Amino acid sequence: MKKILVVHNKYRERGGEDIAVDNEINILKKRYEVEVLFFENYIKNYFLQFIYFILNKNFKNMRLLNKKIREFKPDLVYVHNTWFNGSVGLLRILEKYNIKTLIKLHNFRYHCTRYFLAKNHINNSNVCGACSFKYKPYRIFNKYYENSYLRSLLVHRHGKALFKFLCKSHFKISVLTNHHKNFLLDLGVKNENIIISPNYFEIENNLSDIDDEDYIVYAGRISKEKGVEELINSFLDCEFKETKLKILGDGPDLKKLKASYESEYIKFLGFQTNSATIDIIAKSKCVVTATKLYEGQPTLLCEASLMKKPSIFPSYGGMAEFFPNDYELKFNQGDYKDLTNKMLLTTNSDLLNKVGMENHIFIRKKINQSEYFSNLEQLINNLKDEN
Repeated sequence: MKKILVVHNKYRERGGEDIAVDNEINILKKRYEVEVLFFENYIKNYFLQFIYFILNKNFKNMRLLNKKIREFKPDLVYVHNTWFNGSVGLLRILEKYNIKTLIKLHNFRYHCTRYFLAKNHINNSNVCGACSFKYKPYRIFNKYYENSYLRSLLVHRHGKALFKFLCKSHFKISVLTNHHKNFLLDLGVKNENIIISPNYFEIENNLSDIDDEDYIVYAGRISKEKGVEELINSFLDCEFKETKLKILGDGPDLKKLKASYESEYIKFLGFQTNSATIDIIAKSKCVVTATKLYEGQPTLLCEASLMKKPSIFPSYGGMAEFFPNDYELKFNQGDYKDLTNKMLLTTNSDLLNKVGMENHIFIRKKINQSEYFSNLEQLINNLKDEN
């Protein structure tokens, strides 16, 4: 049985990427011997952490990876997030061993201080190149990360080091969409190093046959860049008589939005476990997001499709790749009147049933388990031949 070591730096606030990593680990364990090496973003010694940031190396965690490789002797190291305690130094260790490595990119941190590429980082739909490492002069001194020059500089250094590594390394790079692949190609990453591999996950089959209740779901981070307030206002413009909006998740804007908008028809349910979220989606009419970001693979929308639930989302980035062509419930990015119009279509139960079934069929083909394992096995064998 082949061995896979999964390396991932968890986020302070658990989100879609952490969930995707956990799901993939569970799938991998069906076919491979899997061990994990997780890092967490807690700072005990600020001076030492500052040195790690400047050098883009966390020596303690590099030693942990060294030890794990020697003891476990993996056939493949599967790297997800390295920000920030993991550090780009982990990739240097793998390069030294010349070990078969797959790097999965879930976001654009290698190109953007705040990782989501929106103009001025949230205010409209244009791609922002303010922090670009490809074009010079790039802007080092900004406050895009937590409104701090120093923190933004440190994030910038991490992103720049990762970008240089991606361009020069022979490691394979996994992305979720064609959209992300084309973005990397434009930056100069070699085509032969990029593979497209959507996140694979499963839900219980019986959840797709639960009767609908009259509510719409948003589940995710409650923050400005996710467009939650715009989503709420579009919902209010619908003037539904019965339909409710359930908002799941936590984030910096939760308290403010809850104080301003919670009512009989708008409910903020806060953080929910993954299983609880699935149960809520299973009983809904549909799910919706008004994100302003270049999303990778939208977990919420894919889970909804597996349960035959329609999704309403912006025509932006790679999200549309997980839905049939000419999808009826996309709205124009930043056009919240169009979002209102799409939400009004949720009164048409025949349309929702039709779209939900089409989505279900499409996503089953898109994230097929046998194809997932076949592609991964082929990748491991090809990497073996190359090395």
